[in-house]
Amino acid sequence: MIDLRLVRENPDLVRASQRARGDDESLVDTLLAADATRREGVKRVDDLRGEQKAASQAVKKATPEERPAVLDRAKALAAEVKAAEEGQREADAALRAAHLAIANVVHEDVPPGGEDDAVTLRTVGEVPAYDFPVRDHLEIGEALGAIDMERGAKVSGSRFYFLTGPGALLEFALAQLAISRAVAAGFTPVIAPALVKPTAMEGTGFLGEHDEEVYRIERDDLYLVGTSEVAIAGMHADEVLDLSAGPKRYAGWSSCFRREAGSYGKDTRGLIRVHWFDKVEMFSFCAPEDAAAEHLRLLQWEEEFLQALELPYRVVDIAAGDLGTSAARKYDIEAWFPTQGTYRELTSTSDCTTFQARRLGIRYRDADGKNQTAATLNGTLCAIARTIACLLEVHQRADGSVHVPVALRPWLGGVEALTPGMTLAAPVPTA
Repeated sequence: MIDLRLVRENPDLVRASQRARGDDESLVDTLLAADATRREGVKRVDDLRGEQKAASQAVKKATPEERPAVLDRAKALAAEVKAAEEGQREADAALRAAHLAIANVVHEDVPPGGEDDAVTLRTVGEVPAYDFPVRDHLEIGEALGAIDMERGAKVSGSRFYFLTGPGALLEFALAQLAISRAVAAGFTPVIAPALVKPTAMEGTGFLGEHDEEVYRIERDDLYLVGTSEVAIAGMHADEVLDLSAGPKRYAGWSSCFRREAGSYGKDTRGLIRVHWFDKVEMFSFCAPEDAAAEHLRLLQWEEEFLQALELPYRVVDIAAGDLGTSAARKYDIEAWFPTQGTYRELTSTSDCTTFQARRLGIRYRDADGKNQTAATLNGTLCAIARTIACLLEVHQRADGSVHVPVALRPWLGGVEALTPGMTLAAPVPTA
C-alpha cells in the first residue's frame, strides 16, 4: 500500500497517478475520509479512556454520599469506551479496505497511455532472415519429440502440456543456466513454495483486480502462485532486514499457475500462454533510495541472459495504464518470434517501491538505527515455457534441426543442435 502521509500531504499526486492508470481517482477521497474518521475514532477512545481513568480515581476519593453517582458515571463511561473501541475497530477495517484499494503511485517518468503505448528504449540483435518457410515452435517441438500438447490436454485440459525428451532436457538446461548466472551475480538461490496463504497474495498485490487470474484451493484457503515473487516477498513478512551491505537478493525457482482469464482465443496454440510453467525469478529487498538503480541492474541481468541465448529483443518502458497494482515502473523485454513477425514479452522487471513491504510489514534499519519500510523489486530471469518457444523458433534450421546456443551446451551434453530422432545426451559429472 502507499504511504498515508503522501496521501494526506499530496493527494493531487495520488489522484494523478490513479488517472494515469485509468483507475478511479475518487478512491483517494474515500481513503482520506476513512483516515479522518479513523483518527477521530482514536481521539474519541483516548479522550474517553482519560475520563474513565479520572472517574476511577474519583470513586476512590468519593464520600459515601457521592459514591453511587460517581459509580454510575464510571459505569456509563465504561460502556462508552467499549462502544468507542468497537467504532475504532470498524474505522480501522474501513481504512485498511480503502488503503488496499489504491494502486502504487506511478513513477513520474512512466509513459502515459495503455497497453499499446509502451515506449521502446532499445533494440538489440538482428532479426534473423530465413531462406525457407518458418515453422512455429509447436510444429518444431513435435517433430523433435520435445512438446506434447495433445496428451497435456488429455491429462489436465487445455493450455497444459508435456515437455518430453529434448524438451525436458532443454528446461533443465535453461534452469541451470539461469540459476548459475544468478548465483554468480550474488543472488541466493531459493526453491519457493507454489502454495501460499492469502496474506502473501494480498501483500504482494495479486488479489483484488487480479482475482480472476489466480487459482485458489478453497478447501485449504491457499493460493497457487503465479510467480515465486509472492512466496519470496512473504518469506520476510513482519521482519526487520539487515541491508547494511546492500540489497538482499534471491533467485527463486517455482512452478507458476495462471488461469489466463479473459485471454480466450489469444495464443491458444503451443507454449506462449499456458496455465502452468516453471520460472526463475529474481527478487530484491533494498532501501527505497537504492530502488531505481537496483531496477536497472535487474534489467541488465535479464538482457545479459537473453544475449547468452542469442535471441534478438527490444526493451520497452511500460505505460501507466498497463502497470500492475504493485508496480511504480516496469520494463519488459520482448523477444522476436519469427512466425508472428513481432516481438513478444519474454521477461519483465518491476520496481514496487515500498508498496508490497508496507503491506507485509518488511522493514530495515537505517544508518541511524531507525526502522524504515523497505523497497521490493522483481524481475523474471527465465520463464521456461515461453523461452523454449522462442528458442525453437529463432534458432530453427531448414532441415528441422534447432541450433543450441553456446551457453546452453554444457547442460545438453555439448550438442550443437537438437535434431529429430536424436540420441539424448546429458552431462555426466566426472570424479
